[in-house]
This record gives sequence, C-alpha cells and structure tokens, in this order.
Amino acid sequence: MNRHDTDALAPARLPAGVRAWILQSGKIGHEVNCLGVAHELGLDPEMRPVQPRPFFAFFAPWGPIDPIEGVRIPGSPLSGPAPDIVFASGRTTVPYLRAIKKAAPRTTFTVFLQDPRSGAKSADLIWAPEHDRLRGDNVLVTLTSPHHMRPSVLAAARADTDPRLAALPEKRIGMVLGGDSGSHRFEANDFYRLAEVALESLRAGYGLMVTPSRRTPPELLKSIRAAVAISGAPQNAFVWDGTGDNPYGQILAHAHAIVVTGDSVNMVGEAASTGAPVHVYEPTGGSTKMSGFIDGLVVAGAVRRLPTVRPAGWMNERWTYEPVDATAQIAREVVKRYLAFKGI
Repeated sequence: MNRHDTDALAPARLPAGVRAWILQSGKIGHEVNCLGVAHELGLDPEMRPVQPRPFFAFFAPWGPIDPIEGVRIPGSPLSGPAPDIVFASGRTTVPYLRAIKKAAPRTTFTVFLQDPRSGAKSADLIWAPEHDRLRGDNVLVTLTSPHHMRPSVLAAARADTDPRLAALPEKRIGMVLGGDSGSHRFEANDFYRLAEVALESLRAGYGLMVTPSRRTPPELLKSIRAAVAISGAPQNAFVWDGTGDNPYGQILAHAHAIVVTGDSVNMVGEAASTGAPVHVYEPTGGSTKMSGFIDGLVVAGAVRRLPTVRPAGWMNERWTYEPVDATAQIAREVVKRYLAFKGI
C-alpha cells in the first residue's frame, strides 16, 4: 500500500457501540501504539494483559497460548463475550490473537500493530513500519508508528501549561531521553555529550525541559543535573524526577526545538508529530533499521542528526515541515477494513 504519513482528513468513525480489547504484552511501547489508534477511533478499549508462562512465551509468536489463559477459562484475558475489534502488539500476544480469531472468526476483527514475525495472515489488518520487510494485501506500511500524541492532545497542553514548566523562559528546548535497547547503549561519552547539549541550551538563554524514560540510565540523569547546576541558570531547567505526572506531552507541546535520543522509533516519531525542529542524538551502537528510519525523517524534513561537534547557536536553527503522523491514516484503514469485514 502507498504511504501517506500526513493527512489532514479526520478518520471515518466506527458504528456506535463497537467493543474493543487491547491485548497487552507488558511493554509500554506496544501499548502506546494500540491506544493511539483506538483513541483516534473514539474507542474506550478494555485492556486485557496476557501473561504466558515462560515456556509458552518462549515459543511465541508461533506456539500456542498458555492453556491457563484460554478462551473458555474463567478470569482469563480471553474470557467473556468476544469483542468487535481486538488490537495487539508484541510477539507474545500473537498466539492470543489467533485464538480469539479461531473462537469468533465472523465476530471479531483483529488488528496487529508492528510486524508479528509470523506472516501477514496473523491478523485481518497489520500495520508495519516502513523499515520492516513485511508486506501484503492486508498490510499497511507507514514511516512512523501510531501514538497518542494527537494534535488535540498537544493543543490542550498548549492551552493549559503545566505549572512546573510555566515559569521557564518562553523559548524552550525539550530533551526526551531513552536508554539501552537491543541495538543501542548509553556509555560515558553519551552521558557527557548529552550533558553538553543541556549546558549549551541553558547558557544560550533557553528553558530546558527534560523527561527520561523507564530505560534511562541514572548516570545520564546525574550528568544532566550536574550540567544544570553549573550552567549559571539552574532556575531555567526542569528535569522530571519521576514524581507526579510525567509532563512528556507538555514538553513536546511547548518545545521550541526537541532533542530526542535515537534509540526509540516511538519517541522520535512522536517528536516529529509536533512540527517543531527535531534534533536526533544517536547513542552508541545502532542498527540498520533505526538508521533507515531516521534517514526517512531526515528526507521528510522533520529531523536532523545532532552532530558531536555542534555549531554555535545550533538550537536557534529553525526549519518547518508538515507534522509527520500516521495515526489517523491507520485509523481510517481500520474503519474501512472493519466495515468491509462486517458487510456494512
């Protein structure tokens, strides 16, 4: 299918009363993908966490579900009347998606987000990122992944600024920090370079807004806090310490420019949905897939790689682009396919 990551048209709506589940794999990135599409469709999905025992998790996505979590087992994640739509992401959920489809082949429409690693027949509709190889008649491919940082969410954040950010200078740099992944690792040189970025931003008179993820190394946050302390303007920085609500959406909404670490497709994609200049810092390591994904966003004009040696005033660089966001497109495809599935 053709890729159109940006489309101003609002997605068509599903018929009233559609019931939806999300099969949870236990990974927040998978949940973000599913919730982004479900909320774009106006659904209030029921969260169904799947927790196969190690033996059954090991053989996913090809193996069977854990028998103690079967469709007919009371209290299992698959128990109860079959929903109209099931969303899933993550390889451990694939056997459960198949089990639901087998139990209710004409009732339940199945949607898998990401590559299931078990072929295009794993669901009625599959969304896959462009950097994966999966293709098929029922596979929708886009550059960026779905998420819940919708234009309406960002607009609401701009209209009601978090008090923790409101006192910062009007021009603000957002720093979105990831952590070690399968292909990336954060080492001492990465701590130093990201702390330099924080220091340069503050000394240039910007407000600094920093949010870590669950994977962010404590040493990285320690380095950034040390940079804030010696900047001469510590009052102009906010580094989220894990208490209270994470102002992640607020930081994206209020950033004059965004620095995001290039270890997460979701984080980089969410930054590129804002329309603000995005600087991607690539930590140690890397992968062909992630590099290709960033290359695509560079071509789209949304991001630029943050070099090790930066020109003075790099944070003043401004460029414009149409926000890159595939969520609405994926939602429209769900509606189209669901209506055809139901014969509506």
